[in-house]
Amino acid sequence: MVLILGGLGAGKREFARLLGYEDSEMSGDPFDAAPVAVRPEEIFRRRPEEAADPSAPSTDADALFAALSAKKAVISCEVGSGVVPLSAAEHTFREETGRLQVRLAKEADCVVRVIAGIPAVIKGEMPCTRS
Repeated sequence: MVLILGGLGAGKREFARLLGYEDSEMSGDPFDAAPVAVRPEEIFRRRPEEAADPSAPSTDADALFAALSAKKAVISCEVGSGVVPLSAAEHTFREETGRLQVRLAKEADCVVRVIAGIPAVIKGEMPCTRS
């Protein structure tokens, strides 16, 4: 699995296209059969009233990790390099996303961080891309 990380609008999907994946192969539902999961961290978003205990881990984390581990590529937004979250729910979202990304990075054959449209391999070797 290739884990593609980066900020919003950084060029992550464009990089996945260079790997040969079509838009039709990318899905926002991490549990479907598409080979590429896009923004799977969104499953952790909850309304503030649903996050009564921000320190409690999400019950979805293990199921989400298992589903994503079976994908060919996962495209996920980095969420920890910004303004300190004001709400407990946003803090919990960032914590759960960060922990998921750490688990996925350990499992991945290759981890690529995309910054301003430029891919940088931080684990493994650059996957073959189309010209």
